[in-house]
Order: sequence, then C-alpha cells, then structure tokens
Amino acid sequence: MRALRTLLVLLVVVGGLFVAADRAALYFAESEAEDRVSISGGVSGRTEISIKGFPFLTQLAASELDRVDVTLTDMKTEAAGRAIRVSEVRARLHDVKLGSGYSTATAARATGTAVVSYEDLTAAAEDGVTVAYGGDGKVKVTGTVEVLGRPIARSVVSTVTRVDGDTIKVRADKVPGEGIPGIEQLVRSRTDFEGQVDGLPKGLELQEVQVTGNGLEIALNGSDVSLTG
Repeated sequence: MRALRTLLVLLVVVGGLFVAADRAALYFAESEAEDRVSISGGVSGRTEISIKGFPFLTQLAASELDRVDVTLTDMKTEAAGRAIRVSEVRARLHDVKLGSGYSTATAARATGTAVVSYEDLTAAAEDGVTVAYGGDGKVKVTGTVEVLGRPIARSVVSTVTRVDGDTIKVRADKVPGEGIPGIEQLVRSRTDFEGQVDGLPKGLELQEVQVTGNGLEIALNGSDVSLTG
C-alpha cells in the first residue's frame, strides 16, 4: 500500500512538471510567434497570438496546431495614396501546419472579423468629408461643395458594400438635387468613395460588411492562410 501511495505521488509530481513545462513552452512559442507574424502591404501596431489545445508539446512535436487565435491591433495600410487604418483584426485559424524549423505557419481554414471605425473611414475619404453612423445599417456622409461660388454642405445616407473582393465602397442612396443641374454629380464626387483593405494575412479575404454603431464590421474567411508573409 505504501508503495502504491508513493507511485501515485510520483505520478502527480511528474504530471505537474509536465503541465508546467507544457505551459512554459506554450508561453515561449506564443511570444516568438507574435514577433514572426508578418502581413503583406501593411504594418500592425500590436500582434497577439493565443495557441489553443492541450497538451501543446505533442502538437508541436507533430508540427500541427489545432487552433491559433490571432489579434492584429492598429493595422495600417495604404490605398490610392491614402493611409487606411483597421483598428482591429481578429482571426481564428484551424489546423495550422508548421514548416521546417517553425519558420512558416499555414492554416487550413480561418474565420474572423475586421473593424474599421468611422474616424478611420473619414480619414480614407476626401479632405473635409466626415463619415458617421446613419442608423438602420447605413452611414451618414457629410461634405461641402461649391455651387455658384457658394459653399453648400450636404449630408447623405449611404450604403456600404464590398466590391472586387477587398474593396469597401460607400455610395449615397439618394442625393438632394434641389433643381440645380449637375448638383448630384458634384455632391457624389465628394461623398461617394471606396478604399481597399489590404495587408491582411495572405489567404484571408473580406466577406460580408455590416454597419454598426461603432464602425464597419467585416467578416473574414479564408483557406491556406499564411502567418508569415
């Protein structure tokens, strides 16, 4: 009986040491991965990696991770000469295969969400144009145009759509013309715009765009998603 108790104690100690070693290895791997993640066409202010599943060491030995959660904060890219900021990208990657020397990582499939604030939409629009939440899944775009030498400010309710895969388009549903020839085209030249959301991890693509009170929430989906450029 005493020998059995001793064996049980040893098993508990060994098990505890294994768990401690597994968690320590996990922490180190997450820190290293955060430094190695790279994105094409842009930079990220901060990257957070969370590797799921237990035990981690057996996944590492097999060079395949069950799930990896990635958060990119304050991601900056550029389109048409204008800087565009994506405040946050959250991605959940499944079946992540590690390359030789753990220098590459590719997920079989991934889903996620990107958030673009109205402040950042305003920065992507023409100078002097502001973008805000318009209610009912729409945005409100306000701009000033000059008619007969007089500045006229106009606000329009606009629909946001995804076009050409990675481009967000903002277009007014209706422009008040007030009987002035050419006014609609003039206002649209200020309030209608589009911007490319580039710089996401390779293989991760934009899907549905949802307009919320906090900004645009863009659903992401992809396969063969690379975390290393």
